[in-house]
Amino acid sequence: MTVDLVLRSRRTVLPDGERPAAVAVGGGRIVAVTDYREQVPATVDTDLGDVALLPGLVDTHVHVNEPGRTEWEGFATATLAAAAGGVTTIVDMPLNSLPPTVDAAALAVKQQAATGRCHVDVGFWGGAVPGNAPALPDLYAAGVFGFKAFLADSGVPEFPPLDAGQLAAAFAAVPALFVIHAEQPDQLHTAVSSTRYRDFLASRPPAAEVDAVTSAIDVARRGNARIHILHLSAAGALPVLAAARRAGLPVSAETCPHYLTLSAEEIPDGATEFKCCPPIRDRANQDALWAALADGTISCVVSDHSPCLPALKTPDTGDFSTAWGGIASVQMGLPAVWTEARRRGFGLGDVVRWMAEGPADLVGLADKGRIVVGAQADLVAFDPTPSYHVDPGRLRQRHPVSPYNGRRLTGIVRATWLRGAPITPDAPRGRLITRGTDDR
Repeated sequence: MTVDLVLRSRRTVLPDGERPAAVAVGGGRIVAVTDYREQVPATVDTDLGDVALLPGLVDTHVHVNEPGRTEWEGFATATLAAAAGGVTTIVDMPLNSLPPTVDAAALAVKQQAATGRCHVDVGFWGGAVPGNAPALPDLYAAGVFGFKAFLADSGVPEFPPLDAGQLAAAFAAVPALFVIHAEQPDQLHTAVSSTRYRDFLASRPPAAEVDAVTSAIDVARRGNARIHILHLSAAGALPVLAAARRAGLPVSAETCPHYLTLSAEEIPDGATEFKCCPPIRDRANQDALWAALADGTISCVVSDHSPCLPALKTPDTGDFSTAWGGIASVQMGLPAVWTEARRRGFGLGDVVRWMAEGPADLVGLADKGRIVVGAQADLVAFDPTPSYHVDPGRLRQRHPVSPYNGRRLTGIVRATWLRGAPITPDAPRGRLITRGTDDR
């Protein structure tokens, strides 16, 4: 039998380790993983040599912003940037689109906006906001992967936060995964008008995260709910998470490339492209996040891609108090994380576990995020050795504003395949996926 495609690499990253292998693809799925030199009749046979072959990354934390704020990003540009960064599946957050995805009708609007515009597969989170607990069962039945809730101000008025009682009501309404933006509002301080990063950092202290994580776990324990802590920044919350996991509670956590690769010490005054919430903290805190990845307390690394108009992100004043709090990095996550992971002695298998397998497992996509027979043939050719300075002209996101611009990174995505076909800018072939999706 002739297969559609064979990809060979001396550095194929498989669940049991990195080794020379050939991956055969038929009908959009992996049909065999064989010896690197084994001859397999194929329509296309490509030898990548020492360029690594990875499973497509899964990014479960992306703000696409369409419809309603499409001028900030949009499905076409966000998914093209994802593909350029080796990401073949994203799960879109329920804000900052208009309407936010807080009921089944709003999900249908978003799905309609995304249809025919996606270069990678796209799923959706629902939102839990005050008063919408009765809408959550229908929204879950419509196929969202779970529900996002804020414990502090979200930054947009149409997506307000939940207090502990409202969070408990949401947990009681539907037996779903809840993903939590965990900052305690009474621990946050109003940011003063300032161009100094240290003033912004002081407005969102680590205690805000520690207290919110503690509170969310307590509410989840009493409500028998499964929760996932989003974009963990403060290492002080790690002992709380580790203790919950030791106690057998269904609690997990993620962090983001910017917390692992950027540090407060290096952020210049007025450099509002570095602003995000929770904030980028110091190097000692960063070291602790890497240790938590190593021991499994943190299971995922995802982008929290959160773009906006350049004038909102980098105002002429350089004022951190008024700049939008989000980092657009879906394209740069893999090389950024690999650059620092390699320096710290981790391998490509570790990066795949954090950025492909872990996020896929979080949302129940068992046939994504790994190179195994039967999985979807979402694959990435990643050259792990070239070093370069990030050129904003090569970013595929709508607005090339990024704290990585000009930064020296290692590793380049050479090609990305979705279900065995190369992703190209002229042919969006991504599918809209829902919880429980199985294309077989």
